[in-house]
Amino acid sequence: MRTAIPLRLKSGLLSLLVLFLLVGIWHIATLPTKSTAASLTPDQIEYAKLMGKDPEQMMAPVKSAFPTPSDMGATIVEQLAHPFYDNGPNDKGIGIQLAHSLQRVGLGFGLAALVAIPLGFVIGMSPLVYRVLDPFIQLLKPISPLAWMPIALYTIKDASLSGIFVIFICSIWPMLINTAFGVAGVRRDLLNVARTLEVSPLRKAFEVILPAAAPTILTGMRISMGIAWLVIVAAEMLVGGTGIGYFVWNEWNNLSLTNVIFAILMIGLVGMALDQIFAKAQKAVTYAD
Repeated sequence: MRTAIPLRLKSGLLSLLVLFLLVGIWHIATLPTKSTAASLTPDQIEYAKLMGKDPEQMMAPVKSAFPTPSDMGATIVEQLAHPFYDNGPNDKGIGIQLAHSLQRVGLGFGLAALVAIPLGFVIGMSPLVYRVLDPFIQLLKPISPLAWMPIALYTIKDASLSGIFVIFICSIWPMLINTAFGVAGVRRDLLNVARTLEVSPLRKAFEVILPAAAPTILTGMRISMGIAWLVIVAAEMLVGGTGIGYFVWNEWNNLSLTNVIFAILMIGLVGMALDQIFAKAQKAVTYAD
């Protein structure tokens, strides 16, 4: 009797296979290429010697300018061996850079949640408030968060606080819209039961509306966190100082492509971890009808 392979194990094995395939393609693409000087004639070789050049070195295979998988492996080991070193303003470990970015994201995201969720409740429960505020939401929502950076730098006059403000601006809209949508979409029969039992408005909000709207609210928070983590990298490239975005820009200026790729990998891994945290929270509050 054949035993069925669990779906999670099967998907994990296929993901590893795709990873090995991509690394293999990367390895082949960065193999040393044959030098254009490999076909030098004897006269050209003699001329190269007269010019003080080494013909053997000229005819050696040309190493790819793009980092190889082995180069990346060495960089990953080197960076993760000492992630929290601090040798000055422009030389900090990847752990310190990520900590600064996560701190900015956490503060901006937390402030956005404090504003968006209560305001979303009010909008979702009041059609009048929705009609009053909707034009302003639709006007401000499409504006790129980075467009606010010059105004933030001018008014706040602090690069780190300006980054937090940009995270606040980009995080507030998905949470606000999803909270309002989730509150407005609470089943009428639940509200009718609360009205019949003469439940107080505060108790109705926390014990009836919030549990019913929680999955939608967490969806908005999940989207907001993804946008916030995306925007902080670009914001830190502009303001400099510390953070994973500044690390990417600084390593590019140092012409260290391996460190740039390593930072991109870390950005993706941290972003995936943050998304999984909200995915699990969303699953925990979702219930079947």
